[in-house]
Amino acid sequence: MEVLHSLYELYWLTHYEMFIRVVISALLGFLIGWDREAKSKPAGLKTYMYVCVASTLITLISIYSVQKFGSIGDRTMMDPMRLTSQIVAGLGFLGAGVILKDGLQVKGLTSAAMILFAGGVGIGIGAGFYGIVIFTVTVSMLMARIGHLVERRKYMRSTGRSENIK
Repeated sequence: MEVLHSLYELYWLTHYEMFIRVVISALLGFLIGWDREAKSKPAGLKTYMYVCVASTLITLISIYSVQKFGSIGDRTMMDPMRLTSQIVAGLGFLGAGVILKDGLQVKGLTSAAMILFAGGVGIGIGAGFYGIVIFTVTVSMLMARIGHLVERRKYMRSTGRSENIK
């Protein structure tokens, strides 16, 4: 039992940053989803959290598999971002699923863009770029709030209404 405990401690000490990356990714994905959930959009808290965490996990596996398996043979060449690059194709497929066309009106474009964004956040955190990712999420959320205010003001002017809309 003590051997297992020692192995666990050794694993934790050498890989703790991976666990931290997953937690940060989950928190940021949850924050992104919270914004969409507050607006009653089809993809919400769990969707964005899962996209973000899955992207982080795939990125971590991609990066750390190079360290683990890259030295198997002297001719083995591995690209640490090859697996991660496939996330973008999957996110495009997922994003396309939330885009709906009703006559001349198209809905879901922002949700699709935010799915791609959440994936990018996950990739960035998985690769260890904490500062730029947190800065990007902060700036994006701030600009989204400003954009919402601009859209609301434009709507009120076009309809001649003065009451609050959501």
